[in-house]
Amino acid sequence: MIFTLDVRRARKGDCLIVHYGTKTEPGLMLIDGGPADVYQPFLKPRLAEIRKARGLAANATLPVDLLMVSHIDDDHIKGVLELTKEMIEATGPKPLKISGVWHNTFDDIIGNNPDKLRAAVTASFGTASLSGDGEEIEGLDPEAQKVLASISQGFRLRDDSRALQLRINPQFKGKVVIAKKGAKQVDMGKGLKFTVIGPMNDEVLALQQAHDEFLEKHQGKKSEASLAAFTDTSVPNLSSLVVLAEVGKKRILLTGDARGDKVLEGLELAGLLKKDGKIHVDIFKCPHHGSRRNNDRISFRRITADHYVFSGNGEHGNPHRETLEMLLAERGDEKYTIHLTYPIDEIDVNRKAEEKKKGKPWSPKKDGLVAFFAENPKFFKKVSIVDEKKPHLINLLDKI
Repeated sequence: MIFTLDVRRARKGDCLIVHYGTKTEPGLMLIDGGPADVYQPFLKPRLAEIRKARGLAANATLPVDLLMVSHIDDDHIKGVLELTKEMIEATGPKPLKISGVWHNTFDDIIGNNPDKLRAAVTASFGTASLSGDGEEIEGLDPEAQKVLASISQGFRLRDDSRALQLRINPQFKGKVVIAKKGAKQVDMGKGLKFTVIGPMNDEVLALQQAHDEFLEKHQGKKSEASLAAFTDTSVPNLSSLVVLAEVGKKRILLTGDARGDKVLEGLELAGLLKKDGKIHVDIFKCPHHGSRRNNDRISFRRITADHYVFSGNGEHGNPHRETLEMLLAERGDEKYTIHLTYPIDEIDVNRKAEEKKKGKPWSPKKDGLVAFFAENPKFFKKVSIVDEKKPHLINLLDKI
């Protein structure tokens, strides 16, 4: 059996591929596509390599069992939209045949009619707000601009999926994927099983409440306050799809941009983690690119892994030094591997720029990852960095 996580560079975002099944009947799952400038240089070439490895012609259609988009956020969804656009515009055979999409569409999550939602957004912010062309809206906070962009991208993904006749959340009869107490594993075929850990009902209700406020109280007003709840990481990010993927006895915990405490809560809800207990997984895709706001020592204490994946190039400060300090404090010299998607010095350059942008001081010794790993050489030996020129594969069963 095959069970491999294929980690791609994705700038500040996520872009992952899961291989499973057997060599004669392989399975393939795509998880997120990163922001702009990820699909063309990193994901598309890798898909071409997989096509070639399977003995398919360069222009042949590659079967993909599942496309999962964790949530509406540019650094997860943009590359997927580039992929679906390419598929729609293809004049010959489509590059991929996608059997199903897991994604909680924007209007389904908030329980609003999509046409009503479009009308409300454009009434308040104009047609440009949903154009998807990145046009800025005068007087609107940059964070609110990001929210409107995410709304637009969510619409586009749903519309592209319909245009391509892709089944959305087919294992849930097209309804929202949500974690429930005692829910059974979802059989994805070819030996792969999912347990849904998030979002939980409270997170979906919080997102509904935030958007209902926008629709009902702020129509016709370019109000930053109406979008404030959306930009809080405790709302959109907590609506991330979180799943425990299993083949045999091997497990990968995929967390999107969820928060560590909510991941623990979801594991308890699913009956996979006892109160104050621990769970071991083979791969832990650490929440929100290793942000210090989404990770804590308790998470690393209660969720242990053989492999920790931190996707991020330093933009927005991720992965934060504090998060890696938490991991070191909890796991110390135990046996495990840390996977970073970019070189440490390159991450530091972007982290420094981010702090300067905020007007905060930067000390290479106190704040830098380079200095941190230099001070902890045994910890540094655990680091494996994704090479942009070759696949970065974490094989849990048969090698691919």
